[in-house]
Amino acid sequence: MTLLEIPALSKARLKQYVKLHQKKFRDSEGLFLAEGLRTVMELCRNIPDEEMLVALLIREGEPEGERFFQTHKRKVFSISDRESSQLSGTSTPQGIFGVFRQMSQSEPTAESGVGRLAKSFIVALDDVQDPGNVGTILRTAVWFGAEAMICSAASADRYNTKAVRACAGSIYGIRHYGVEHLYFELRRLQALGYSIVSASLDGIDFREFSSWPEKQVLVIGNEANGVSEPVQTLTDRLVRIPHRGRKQGVESLNASVSAAILMERIVL
Repeated sequence: MTLLEIPALSKARLKQYVKLHQKKFRDSEGLFLAEGLRTVMELCRNIPDEEMLVALLIREGEPEGERFFQTHKRKVFSISDRESSQLSGTSTPQGIFGVFRQMSQSEPTAESGVGRLAKSFIVALDDVQDPGNVGTILRTAVWFGAEAMICSAASADRYNTKAVRACAGSIYGIRHYGVEHLYFELRRLQALGYSIVSASLDGIDFREFSSWPEKQVLVIGNEANGVSEPVQTLTDRLVRIPHRGRKQGVESLNASVSAAILMERIVL
């Protein structure tokens, strides 16, 4: 099989997939777009079901085209340089795209299993607005074995192409879901025995805690304003990561860096 024999993407499908850069179309179609060889390959390796892969779009001349065709024959289509530029979310298209189905968007019920483990931790994003931070935190949560990641309504969309690129294909690694009101979801988890741990510049040095609860939710707040006041009222532990030296050189750590440091301490 040669690249010339890979069917071309239809104009109708191209138009549909380009629209996936807009959240309202991603949500209405239940799809998302991924770009780049590494991201697409990781997603293909980690999809829970082959039906979650809708299409693979390969720019003419890309050497990986034949390999994808061998493993996903009926879902591979060729695209031109111009079509690649239309699909890309970057100034320099990488030439390999994947269209995938989103995970279930439904919020968990009391019987869903989320929050029912005897020992676990969950990550919650309280209006984290940078999609790069959202994607990086998701990937880090997968690495440290989080049970789930919860996103408030004002947090960046997990299926934004920048977030998908930042999580490098790990979007299927754990359950993640959005809630209209994070406060009420945290109250639900507290009723299931979870302690709420929120990152804050006004908190206690996280190194002062010699032990951590068996079940906990780590809340990472908005990049500019931190954890919201309603969530702070629920918080069992308000913690901070101290700077070194007499003078604080920067105002705060990046949200995804803070999340990684605290996850490492909570889990290991």
